[in-house]
Amino acid sequence: MADDEVKVLSAAKQRKNKYIAKLESLINDYKSLLVIGIDFVGSNQLQQTRIKLRGQAVVLMGKNTIMRKIIREKAAEKPELEQLLPLIQGNVGFVFTNGDLAAIRKELISNKVPAAAKPGVLAPVDVTIPAGPTGLDPGQTSFFQALNIGTKITRGSIEILTAVTLITAGTKVSSSAVALLTKMGVKPFEYGIVVSHVYDNGSLYEAKILDLGEAELLQKFFFGVNQIAAIGLEVGYPTIATIPHSFTNAFRMLVAITLETDYMFEEAKIFKEMLDNPDAFKSAAPAAGAAAAPAAAAAPEPEEEEEEADMGFDLFD
Repeated sequence: MADDEVKVLSAAKQRKNKYIAKLESLINDYKSLLVIGIDFVGSNQLQQTRIKLRGQAVVLMGKNTIMRKIIREKAAEKPELEQLLPLIQGNVGFVFTNGDLAAIRKELISNKVPAAAKPGVLAPVDVTIPAGPTGLDPGQTSFFQALNIGTKITRGSIEILTAVTLITAGTKVSSSAVALLTKMGVKPFEYGIVVSHVYDNGSLYEAKILDLGEAELLQKFFFGVNQIAAIGLEVGYPTIATIPHSFTNAFRMLVAITLETDYMFEEAKIFKEMLDNPDAFKSAAPAAGAAAAPAAAAAPEPEEEEEEADMGFDLFD
């Protein structure tokens, strides 16, 4: 008996060591990983995802305690890995990849299966029962009465009078709601893998960032650059973002000095000429005059019509 227990413990230890070696190898071999949640995800559904990602990514699940232990040990070499520790809670796992993170995430969240409601579970979405016949016999009326749903009997079947929101997203599903949905054969929820965070080359961010397009990313980037430039100019601290503004402001000051003194340099000559002879730089004036000429030429036409009208009245008078 003792020998059998030793063998079982030895086999468990071997599996644990094999898992540890695999996790360490994946951390070393891959630059990116996605943190996934698998609440209410079945083993078959997870296996289908592994098959789809074969050659692109590696899905690794395991005990949270072992995952935290390995991450802490590897953090001695790569301190940025410590960011992952607070995320290792509940039914979570890692998906390691060196490929396109957005494409891998899309593949992960695409595999969803319908699921029946379960008592006590937080509803991911609102569940609304539409008005109309339910197909249930009058003996099932008590289920609707327990949920304060107005009904009537039509042609031997229960009919709901108005649409009712049976379950609200974020609230716990009641046993009465589950019983009614089961009677009606409705599976209101869809469950699949959820990608919460992305770890990429030492940076950790929420997975929803992957939904941003190139234009949105550039807009946010340049907004940040403008903010840094504004702060740097205000406090007098030079940065790469403030250099263009600093050169522009310095040039403006030099031009202002040349206009007030006899000193001149090549780049400031045009500004001096604009002040001395502003009419020469009114390029829009000829175009405006040319556009106004046809209008002026056409103006006398109404006057001719008025003269003809006056002439006609004079003849008849």
